[in-house]
Amino acid sequence: MNKILVTPRSLTKDGHPGLDVLRQAGYDVVFSTPGKQPDEAELLRLLPGCVGMLAGVEKISAKVLEAATDLKAISRNGTGVDNIDLDTATRLNIHVLRAEGANARGVAELTIGLLCGLVRAIPYSDAQMKAGQWRRKQGIELIGRTFGLIGCGKIGKLVAPMAIGLGMNVIAYDAFPDRAFAPSPQFRFASLDDVIANADFISLHCPPPQNGQPIITREVIAAMKKGVFLLNTARAGLVNADDVLAGLNSGQIAGYATDAYEQEPPIMHDLFRHEQVILTPHIGGFTVESVERATQIAVENLLQALTTELSM
Repeated sequence: MNKILVTPRSLTKDGHPGLDVLRQAGYDVVFSTPGKQPDEAELLRLLPGCVGMLAGVEKISAKVLEAATDLKAISRNGTGVDNIDLDTATRLNIHVLRAEGANARGVAELTIGLLCGLVRAIPYSDAQMKAGQWRRKQGIELIGRTFGLIGCGKIGKLVAPMAIGLGMNVIAYDAFPDRAFAPSPQFRFASLDDVIANADFISLHCPPPQNGQPIITREVIAAMKKGVFLLNTARAGLVNADDVLAGLNSGQIAGYATDAYEQEPPIMHDLFRHEQVILTPHIGGFTVESVERATQIAVENLLQALTTELSM
């Protein structure tokens, strides 16, 4: 009755001093398979008997939650909770907690890194040189171009001034825009259609729509500027992979970079093998600083929830 399951790969592989706080509070910390995202079978084996869970991005289904009859709280080491069956958690009175903003800086900096990698064909050039080939792709400069954000929350608010610092203009769509956010005259909030139609680069920083449908589809891609660059460090479900591939093949999309996948490791869709695509293995929040912040916040959230719940 005092066990806490820890599943994030960044913690199961190397451990973390922040977890000692849980032990000092009297909890027995147990881990899923080191460095591997647990599947449903492993969660069904490990989670029953636990009062708390410090969770990563693995899917936590209704079946798992219903089997974990002692579970009081799930604390994510990140912001997204779309991997958790929230309706079932609510029905079972299981608190779901988020580490708000913990990974924002890491994701924002990766976004800018992917942007530069796309426009200067850095991965391609590196691969050619290592293969003994002298092949070059002409790049473009960023100054004066328009960077479009779909989602301008904690991450988008960090990406915007970085892009402005590179000499770009930034237009941002957000379902609930913070009108107090005005980092520069080179920034403005816009409608989604405005961002889609006028941005040279479009970067996704929003949760999946409630209807589960992708935002980036064949029709939306057709409304973009020819030669647009697309970046996705948010969720795989925001884009239709087949439609993005078709856009790359037609030249409507000049390049695509993603750090998000439906499953990890991903099934290698033809999109991922395209020469104009950059892949990273979900490393947006995988920095020393982000892991530190996320672990600390997740542990604090979990302890507070368990202390409150178990004292009732």
